[in-house]
Amino acid sequence: MNLTKILSIVLLVVACGMAFYLYKNINDTIKFKEYITTTEKEITDKLSIIREAEKAFLEQHGRFTSNWDSLINFIEYGEVPITVRTEKITQLSYGEEKVEVIIDTIGMMPAKDKIFKKTFALNASTDGSFVEYEFKPGDFVGKSSVGYRLKIGNKIENFKVSEDCYVTSLSGLKTGDPVSKGTNIATLWNYHLNPKIDIKTLNIVPGRNIPFEIYAGKIDKSGIKVGVIEVKDPNPINPERKATNEAKNRQPLGFGSKTDVGTGGNWE
Repeated sequence: MNLTKILSIVLLVVACGMAFYLYKNINDTIKFKEYITTTEKEITDKLSIIREAEKAFLEQHGRFTSNWDSLINFIEYGEVPITVRTEKITQLSYGEEKVEVIIDTIGMMPAKDKIFKKTFALNASTDGSFVEYEFKPGDFVGKSSVGYRLKIGNKIENFKVSEDCYVTSLSGLKTGDPVSKGTNIATLWNYHLNPKIDIKTLNIVPGRNIPFEIYAGKIDKSGIKVGVIEVKDPNPINPERKATNEAKNRQPLGFGSKTDVGTGGNWE
């Protein structure tokens, strides 16, 4: 075998090695970025639940908590009031509308439902005469499905729901009942947070197996003591997220502040 052939073989082996090395580096980088994206989604899912739990805890107890056992126990076993928001709309003589918001407490519900579920009222969008419901309590209703019918003048109109939801209760309207704009038709709900999260490990950062850093306290605002809460990932998996980074969306994932009122998250 002459020198030319030997060099050719060596160069081919080196080229194949470099090609594999470059491919592996690129592939590893892509996989790591995908891992970061997936893990950060899991982190923000947990942070969203912690935030809603802290807000519900504040409503019930008048303060935030930095005790994970207290917060987790509240999510699992606590209760909060059930409120229904309705609107009374009055037409004024000069063409404007007067809107009165009425909030009634109609019972208690598990804190977990308050935290994970979004409850909202389906109110009449116009005046008319009630005809019928197209659903019953417990039904799942798809977005843009017909929810109820009203008779307006001599014509029967269909009214749809704006998003996927479950039916909690009906307001008890009967055929022929007069309905004005804003009248409550039904109470609906849907999950707005991930219900599959294990509450018992809510305080653990996905991908790191360490607890979130949590702070709850009070600050002075114009002579009034106001509660503040801050929860964040103490050791970000994303190397671009540093506590010293001036860009908020490049700081460790978290919400709230030790020095200011608010529960905004920097991933939003």
